Amino acid sequence: MGTYLNPGNGGFERITSSSYVDKTGMINIVNERIGTIENLICISRPRRFGKSYAAKMLCAYYDHTCDSHSLFDDKEVSNTENYEKHMNKYNVIYLDISGIISLMARRDIKISNISRFIASEIRKELVENYPSLEQIDDATACMVECVKQSNKQFVFIIDEWDAVIREAKDDRVTQKAYLNLLREWFKNGNFTSKAVAAAYMTGILPIKKDKSQSAISDFREFTIINPSIFAKYTGFTEDEVRTICSDNGLDFDEAKKWYDGYSFAGAQSIYNPYSVMMAVSMGEYESYWKQTSIAENLVTYINMNFDDLQSDILKLIAGERLNVNVTNFQNDFETFRSKDDVLTLLIHLGYLAYDKSDKRVRIPNEEIRFEFDNLLQNAQYTQLAKLVTDSEKLLQDTLNGNETAVAETIERVRETNYAPMFYNNEQALRYVIKFAYIVCIDYYLKVEELPTGKGIADVVFIPKRETALPAMIVELKWNETSESALEQIKQRNYPALLTGYEGEMVLVGINYDIKTKDHSCKIERIEI
Repeated sequence: MGTYLNPGNGGFERITSSSYVDKTGMINIVNERIGTIENLICISRPRRFGKSYAAKMLCAYYDHTCDSHSLFDDKEVSNTENYEKHMNKYNVIYLDISGIISLMARRDIKISNISRFIASEIRKELVENYPSLEQIDDATACMVECVKQSNKQFVFIIDEWDAVIREAKDDRVTQKAYLNLLREWFKNGNFTSKAVAAAYMTGILPIKKDKSQSAISDFREFTIINPSIFAKYTGFTEDEVRTICSDNGLDFDEAKKWYDGYSFAGAQSIYNPYSVMMAVSMGEYESYWKQTSIAENLVTYINMNFDDLQSDILKLIAGERLNVNVTNFQNDFETFRSKDDVLTLLIHLGYLAYDKSDKRVRIPNEEIRFEFDNLLQNAQYTQLAKLVTDSEKLLQDTLNGNETAVAETIERVRETNYAPMFYNNEQALRYVIKFAYIVCIDYYLKVEELPTGKGIADVVFIPKRETALPAMIVELKWNETSESALEQIKQRNYPALLTGYEGEMVLVGINYDIKTKDHSCKIERIEI
């Protein structure tokens, strides 16, 4: 058992010895491509979406130096036609590029030497297993001869393949040397067709749109924007999460609220697998995304205020869905020409969910919303900070019953670019209210147009369990009076819709007068 050559099945055995959701059906997709021109596969996913688990699974299945039947015979893949045909039949080259970079750093080896390091380590392990290869100095030539001697082709499994591109982003020489190594393996008529049964690469971003990346242009890509046949293996499906919650005594509805939100054709609801399993392990729902390194970069990307990007971020936080053109993104962390490029990056990083059918993005779930909430709490940007300051004051004035101040703040928000272009109906007023009370997302569950049996309450703010704030019902009127808005709340008994709620409630009536161009407000506090 080697580090890079035939690592065995120990990694996957450890995974299956704990709570494991069967994703082995994915192996059959790879099996069906062996021996075809589509045998080179590149999967791009956000961190914490199970890429490394899948890599270890593939190692265990293909590695000929072990017998993995005990790990797979009771799994989904065992029911497929090619199960036995490819089980433990290949030499496996397994490269965890991020791990290799860390190892080189610990040994004080510069990243510029990574291509030579990888080739040298592979050759060394080939010679250890096939001593007759000692006289061959070149790693690629060693593999060709190994295939002749063993009659076994190679399955390449490369985890975080793009780590070199990311870590050496300003070092074109290092990047070129690394890409030349990949070209030598995967775009080489004298090697690829003879020695490569299949290649499975994972990364965070899709392959860069750059001629310098032509080394890997033959790979079939499956991205978080279009995972295609890999959709249900992108994360946990709803049925899988429902079973996990049932087996572990967890509230499924809470799991859905926290970790659902990514959807694709063929897999309508996909959950973040890492966070679901962390919730099982810790016994509580919260944001585990903050423990990933990419969370630290969110501020950097938002600070790139292309085309009023920060305004769009606030719209997303407020629950809006935005149109995004994902086609021009250059698939890197440096080349940004528009806000669409930044938003597309956030899709690939998992911060936003993309609906391919209508080409719009949204914040997918409570976990990711938590990270965006932190932007509001630590806002240091002109647009974000001003709106947050106004919103915090608005909430405090509302709770204190300061009707004039509430109307004035709503008017200030109305004058910003968060208001719709045509401010001519109650829906336009509701849109402004959404942004005016944006800080409420830290303290309240907001429900818009909540049916009550006697009508529809415009906006209801239900306090979160950890807060001691009163509930709020906001009723909106257009060209009537704030008094009539408040009276409607009482007449239709909107407070009764909060079944089980006990405590104080703030009733807020807001009106916009199209003649005076003024907002007015009436507030009343009651006990229920």
